[in-house]
Amino acid sequence: MKKKIIVFTGAGISAESGIKTFRDADGLWEGHDVDDVASIDGWYRNPKLVQDFYNMRRQVAMQAKPNAAHQALVVLGKSFDVQIVTQNVDTLHERAGSDHVLHLHGRLDQACSSKDKKLIYPIDGYEIKMGDLCEKGSQLRPNIVWFGEAVPNMETAIHMAREADIMIVIGTSLAVYPAAGLVDVIAPTCDLYVVDKQINTSRIPKRASTIESAASEAVPYLVAQLIERYATL
Repeated sequence: MKKKIIVFTGAGISAESGIKTFRDADGLWEGHDVDDVASIDGWYRNPKLVQDFYNMRRQVAMQAKPNAAHQALVVLGKSFDVQIVTQNVDTLHERAGSDHVLHLHGRLDQACSSKDKKLIYPIDGYEIKMGDLCEKGSQLRPNIVWFGEAVPNMETAIHMAREADIMIVIGTSLAVYPAAGLVDVIAPTCDLYVVDKQINTSRIPKRASTIESAASEAVPYLVAQLIERYATL
Protein backbone atom coordinates (compact mmCIF):
# COMPACT_ATOMS: atom_id res chain seq x y z
CA MET A 1 0.00 0.00 0.00
CA LYS A 2 1.30 3.43 -0.92
CA LYS A 3 2.20 5.71 1.96
CA LYS A 4 -0.10 8.68 2.47
CA ILE A 5 1.62 12.05 2.12
CA ILE A 6 0.02 15.39 2.89
CA VAL A 7 1.83 18.34 1.36
CA PHE A 8 1.00 21.68 2.99
CA THR A 9 2.06 24.66 0.88
CA GLY A 10 2.13 28.41 1.43
CA ALA A 11 3.09 31.60 -0.33
CA GLY A 12 6.79 30.73 -0.56
CA ILE A 13 6.29 28.10 -3.25
CA SER A 14 4.31 30.52 -5.45
CA ALA A 15 6.73 33.40 -4.85
CA GLU A 16 9.32 31.54 -6.90
CA SER A 17 6.92 31.69 -9.84
CA GLY A 18 6.70 35.48 -9.54
CA ILE A 19 3.62 35.85 -7.36
CA LYS A 20 4.24 38.42 -4.61
CA THR A 21 3.62 37.51 -1.00
CA PHE A 22 2.32 39.73 1.75
CA ARG A 23 5.59 39.44 3.67
CA ASP A 24 7.72 40.30 0.66
CA ALA A 25 5.72 43.49 0.16
CA ASP A 26 6.68 44.86 3.62
CA GLY A 27 3.19 44.38 4.99
CA LEU A 28 1.44 45.89 1.98
CA TRP A 29 0.01 44.32 -1.16
CA GLU A 30 0.54 46.72 -4.06
CA GLY A 31 0.33 49.67 -1.65
CA HIS A 32 -2.78 48.43 0.17
CA ASP A 33 -3.17 47.46 3.80
CA VAL A 34 -4.17 43.80 4.13
CA ASP A 35 -7.28 44.76 6.08
CA ASP A 36 -8.50 46.88 3.16
CA VAL A 37 -8.18 44.21 0.47
CA ALA A 38 -8.17 40.82 2.22
CA SER A 39 -10.87 41.05 4.89
CA ILE A 40 -14.62 40.79 4.82
CA ASP A 41 -14.77 44.22 6.49
CA GLY A 42 -12.69 45.65 3.65
CA TRP A 43 -15.19 44.25 1.15
CA TYR A 44 -18.08 45.87 2.99
CA ARG A 45 -16.24 49.22 3.12
CA ASN A 46 -15.06 49.37 -0.47
CA PRO A 47 -16.03 46.43 -2.69
CA LYS A 48 -14.72 48.08 -5.87
CA LEU A 49 -11.24 48.46 -4.37
CA VAL A 50 -11.22 44.79 -3.39
CA GLN A 51 -12.56 43.75 -6.79
CA ASP A 52 -9.89 45.75 -8.62
CA PHE A 53 -7.17 44.34 -6.38
CA TYR A 54 -8.11 40.72 -7.09
CA ASN A 55 -8.54 41.39 -10.79
CA MET A 56 -4.93 42.58 -10.75
CA ARG A 57 -3.77 39.56 -8.75
CA ARG A 58 -5.62 37.28 -11.16
CA GLN A 59 -3.75 38.76 -14.13
CA VAL A 60 -0.42 38.10 -12.42
CA ALA A 61 -1.38 34.54 -11.46
CA MET A 62 -2.52 33.73 -15.01
CA GLN A 63 0.89 34.77 -16.36
CA ALA A 64 2.86 32.82 -13.73
CA LYS A 65 4.13 29.33 -14.48
CA PRO A 66 4.67 26.34 -12.17
CA ASN A 67 8.24 26.02 -10.96
CA ALA A 68 10.45 23.03 -10.19
CA ALA A 69 8.87 22.55 -6.76
CA HIS A 70 5.37 22.23 -8.21
CA GLN A 71 6.65 19.83 -10.84
CA ALA A 72 8.50 17.70 -8.28
CA LEU A 73 5.27 17.20 -6.34
CA VAL A 74 3.71 15.75 -9.50
CA VAL A 75 6.56 13.21 -9.59
CA LEU A 76 5.94 12.46 -5.89
CA GLY A 77 2.32 11.66 -6.67
CA LYS A 78 3.36 8.84 -8.99
CA SER A 79 4.93 6.88 -6.14
CA PHE A 80 2.77 7.89 -3.15
CA ASP A 81 -0.82 8.70 -2.22
CA VAL A 82 -0.33 12.49 -2.24
CA GLN A 83 -2.86 15.07 -1.10
CA ILE A 84 -1.88 18.74 -1.43
CA VAL A 85 -3.41 21.23 0.98
CA THR A 86 -2.55 24.78 -0.01
CA GLN A 87 -3.04 28.23 1.47
CA ASN A 88 -2.41 29.66 -2.00
CA VAL A 89 -5.25 30.90 -4.18
CA ASP A 90 -3.44 30.40 -7.50
CA THR A 91 -3.77 27.15 -9.45
CA LEU A 92 -0.08 26.46 -10.05
CA HIS A 93 -0.33 23.00 -8.45
CA GLU A 94 -3.13 22.01 -10.82
CA ARG A 95 -1.39 23.53 -13.83
CA ALA A 96 1.76 21.54 -13.00
CA GLY A 97 -0.32 18.36 -13.08
CA SER A 98 -1.20 17.55 -9.46
CA ASP A 99 -4.61 15.89 -9.23
CA HIS A 100 -5.58 16.13 -5.56
CA VAL A 101 -5.39 19.74 -4.37
CA LEU A 102 -7.46 21.23 -1.54
CA HIS A 103 -7.54 25.04 -1.40
CA LEU A 104 -8.02 26.31 2.14
CA HIS A 105 -8.30 29.98 1.20
CA GLY A 106 -10.22 29.75 -2.06
CA ARG A 107 -9.28 30.10 -5.73
CA LEU A 108 -8.51 33.16 -7.81
CA ASP A 109 -9.98 31.61 -10.94
CA GLN A 110 -13.43 31.41 -9.39
CA ALA A 111 -16.17 33.88 -8.47
CA CYS A 112 -18.88 33.35 -5.90
CA SER A 113 -22.03 35.07 -4.80
CA SER A 114 -21.57 37.80 -2.20
CA LYS A 115 -24.72 36.50 -0.47
CA ASP A 116 -24.27 32.73 -0.82
CA LYS A 117 -20.69 31.44 -1.08
CA LYS A 118 -21.96 28.01 -2.16
CA LEU A 119 -22.78 29.55 -5.54
CA ILE A 120 -19.41 29.30 -7.32
CA TYR A 121 -18.62 30.11 -10.95
CA PRO A 122 -15.51 29.86 -13.16
CA ILE A 123 -14.17 33.22 -14.32
CA ASP A 124 -13.85 33.76 -18.06
CA GLY A 125 -10.66 35.79 -18.29
CA TYR A 126 -9.19 37.76 -15.40
CA GLU A 127 -11.94 40.17 -14.38
CA ILE A 128 -15.01 40.30 -12.16
CA LYS A 129 -16.82 43.58 -12.73
CA MET A 130 -19.02 45.50 -10.35
CA GLY A 131 -22.50 44.74 -11.65
CA ASP A 132 -21.70 41.10 -12.50
CA LEU A 133 -24.38 39.16 -10.67
CA CYS A 134 -25.00 35.57 -9.61
CA GLU A 135 -28.14 33.67 -10.60
CA LYS A 136 -29.91 35.00 -7.51
CA GLY A 137 -29.09 38.61 -8.33
CA SER A 138 -26.29 39.37 -5.86
CA GLN A 139 -22.91 40.84 -6.77
CA LEU A 140 -20.18 38.35 -7.68
CA ARG A 141 -16.98 38.52 -5.62
CA PRO A 142 -13.71 36.57 -5.60
CA ASN A 143 -14.06 33.04 -4.23
CA ILE A 144 -11.47 33.82 -1.57
CA VAL A 145 -11.58 33.16 2.17
CA TRP A 146 -10.79 36.54 3.69
CA PHE A 147 -9.76 37.45 7.21
CA GLY A 148 -12.93 37.42 9.29
CA GLU A 149 -14.44 34.48 7.39
CA ALA A 150 -14.63 30.78 8.24
CA VAL A 151 -12.35 28.30 6.44
CA PRO A 152 -14.84 25.72 5.09
CA ASN A 153 -12.25 23.14 3.99
CA MET A 154 -10.40 23.10 7.31
CA GLU A 155 -12.10 19.99 8.70
CA THR A 156 -11.27 18.04 5.55
CA ALA A 157 -7.64 19.14 5.81
CA ILE A 158 -7.46 18.09 9.47
CA HIS A 159 -8.76 14.64 8.58
CA MET A 160 -6.11 14.31 5.84
CA ALA A 161 -3.36 15.39 8.26
CA ARG A 162 -4.43 12.88 10.90
CA GLU A 163 -4.34 10.04 8.35
CA ALA A 164 -0.95 10.93 6.87
CA ASP A 165 2.19 8.84 7.15
CA ILE A 166 4.33 11.79 6.01
CA MET A 167 3.75 15.54 6.07
CA ILE A 168 5.76 17.98 3.97
CA VAL A 169 5.42 21.69 4.75
CA ILE A 170 6.64 24.02 2.00
CA GLY A 171 6.94 27.79 1.86
CA THR A 172 4.89 28.84 4.87
CA SER A 173 5.81 30.60 8.10
CA LEU A 174 2.97 28.76 9.89
CA ALA A 175 1.68 32.09 11.16
CA VAL A 176 -1.84 32.15 9.67
CA TYR A 177 -4.49 30.26 11.63
CA PRO A 178 -6.37 28.00 11.55
CA ALA A 179 -4.32 26.56 8.66
CA ALA A 180 -1.05 26.64 10.62
CA GLY A 181 -2.56 24.25 13.15
CA LEU A 182 -2.31 21.32 10.73
CA VAL A 183 1.19 20.47 11.99
CA ASP A 184 -0.29 20.03 15.47
CA VAL A 185 -2.76 17.28 14.51
CA ILE A 186 -0.49 14.80 12.71
CA ALA A 187 0.14 11.46 14.40
CA PRO A 188 3.28 11.03 16.54
CA THR A 189 4.46 8.43 13.99
CA CYS A 190 4.04 10.81 11.04
CA ASP A 191 7.36 11.87 9.51
CA LEU A 192 7.52 15.65 9.17
CA TYR A 193 9.63 17.63 6.69
CA VAL A 194 9.71 21.43 6.51
CA VAL A 195 11.08 23.41 3.57
CA ASP A 196 11.32 27.21 3.60
CA LYS A 197 13.82 30.00 3.05
CA GLN A 198 13.32 31.10 6.67
CA ILE A 199 12.03 28.35 8.92
CA ASN A 200 9.98 29.32 11.95
CA THR A 201 11.45 26.79 14.37
CA SER A 202 9.16 27.93 17.19
CA ARG A 203 6.14 26.63 15.27
CA ILE A 204 7.25 23.13 14.34
CA PRO A 205 7.77 19.96 16.42
CA LYS A 206 11.37 19.24 17.35
CA ARG A 207 11.30 15.95 15.46
CA ALA A 208 10.85 17.76 12.13
CA SER A 209 13.51 17.42 9.46
CA THR A 210 14.16 20.89 8.04
CA ILE A 211 15.64 22.23 4.81
CA GLU A 212 16.20 25.98 4.89
CA SER A 213 16.32 26.68 1.17
CA ALA A 214 14.28 27.85 -1.80
CA ALA A 215 11.47 25.42 -2.63
CA SER A 216 12.50 25.07 -6.27
CA GLU A 217 15.88 23.75 -5.12
CA ALA A 218 14.91 21.78 -2.02
CA VAL A 219 11.67 20.06 -3.04
CA PRO A 220 13.08 18.13 -6.05
CA TYR A 221 15.91 16.94 -3.80
CA LEU A 222 13.52 15.91 -1.02
CA VAL A 223 11.20 14.12 -3.44
CA ALA A 224 14.10 12.09 -4.81
CA GLN A 225 15.15 11.16 -1.28
CA LEU A 226 11.62 10.09 -0.29
CA ILE A 227 11.19 7.97 -3.39
CA GLU A 228 14.51 6.26 -2.76
CA ARG A 229 13.71 5.68 0.91
CA TYR A 230 10.04 4.71 0.91
CA ALA A 231 8.61 3.97 -2.52
CA THR A 232 10.02 0.44 -2.79
CA LEU A 233 8.89 -0.60 0.72
